[in-house]
Amino acid sequence: MNAQSPQPNDATYVSEKDLRAELISRFNLSAEDIEKIYASMLPTDLSFSDAALRLGFVTHDDVSEALAGARMLFAPEDSPGAVETALRKISSDRRLVVRDGDPVTPGSKLMSVQDPYDPRAEKLRALRTELLLLNEAARSANIVPVLSPGSNEGRTQLAAELAISFAQLGRRTLLVDADMRKPGVHGLFGSENHYGLSRAIAMEERPHYHPVVGLPAMRVLTAGPAAPNPLELLSDGRFEKLMSDWRKSYEFIVFDTPPISQCADGLAVATLAGSYLLVSRSQHTSFKMTRDALRRLETTQSRILGAVLNNF
Repeated sequence: MNAQSPQPNDATYVSEKDLRAELISRFNLSAEDIEKIYASMLPTDLSFSDAALRLGFVTHDDVSEALAGARMLFAPEDSPGAVETALRKISSDRRLVVRDGDPVTPGSKLMSVQDPYDPRAEKLRALRTELLLLNEAARSANIVPVLSPGSNEGRTQLAAELAISFAQLGRRTLLVDADMRKPGVHGLFGSENHYGLSRAIAMEERPHYHPVVGLPAMRVLTAGPAAPNPLELLSDGRFEKLMSDWRKSYEFIVFDTPPISQCADGLAVATLAGSYLLVSRSQHTSFKMTRDALRRLETTQSRILGAVLNNF
């Protein structure tokens, strides 16, 4: 590893995530540059900064400058790095953060995202890049509730594909099925659905997070048994506490939600997340449904991350 890279035992330790954000913002790395850097990281153990150095996007002096800037922005005044180091030790202890369920495997409907030459996979990578840029600008966990005006618009599949796409880059990613009315995420991964979000909130159980075979950075939290009061559960302070915990443990949290036209569950998730991604389907979703959905989403005061038009 390069001498310029941040070292965990350094008293002025800066996390790789903060250094990455500082490099991107300070030297205006483009979306194409970032994609090339992540692609270079995948088959190696290189950090983002080392990969950027190897590809010639930045110099050693640039990295030193970004390190200095990141220390000024993020390092505590007293005992620099001590608090973050302690938090990282706690977060890395799976007994304190996660309760793993059985491993799950992406089903046949999700295979296209793993084929680099599939046209849908290319479009997903483009969408992923846009969301990555938003994440770096925010310098915090990116929460992506996937919402749609109606049913049968490809919302659940897109949520799963996006989560896989982030995890393929080694980004810590959690896929949450917040559709506790007609859940579908567990079916895409061939998972059981006995434990999940509904039980975690209603019964205050520690959630069962399913590791994903072939994607060590990804976990899946299913919806759990159908709940008679899903909106009340999503409006409960315990759900807000879970989301707060996820922000600390993951870089990307992707939510599947029920259709907006049928219930307000997605609005509750968008309100807490502060953002959302809207999905509609060509030749299926009417202009009126989309307009009504956007009107209802305005009340959440959440930021729209983008709009996706499915064509199938």
